[in-house]
Amino acid sequence: MQGNLPPEAQEKIEELRNLQETAQQVAAQKQQAETTLSESRAALDQLEDVDEGTTMYREVGELLVETTYDEASEALEEKVDSLEIRVETLNKQEERVQQQFEKLQGELQQMLGGGPQGPQGPQGPGMGGPGGD
Repeated sequence: MQGNLPPEAQEKIEELRNLQETAQQVAAQKQQAETTLSESRAALDQLEDVDEGTTMYREVGELLVETTYDEASEALEEKVDSLEIRVETLNKQEERVQQQFEKLQGELQQMLGGGPQGPQGPQGPGMGGPGGD
């Protein structure tokens, strides 16, 4: 089917595929960061219920190393802050990729003669356009 398409359309289809792959990668990274953030927040909440004199350990590779309450608390707070920034960055990246995808999809539809001409974009069949007889 692609053999019948103009080279410009084939290029746009390839760009769409690449953007779709990028979107999937960003979504997976975001999901992983959100999961880790949730776990870190839960650990930080649990830490509030622990007596400051309690012996604690942290993971260093395959080992557990003794740590203080303050060190554990500070490390978790830094991790939460860092993950919040990471999730926000991934949200913005996800939005940009989605906008690029929609723009490219609209350009491809226009190139093939079937796309809407207005700002509605490729979404919205039956959204105020003429009937198509």
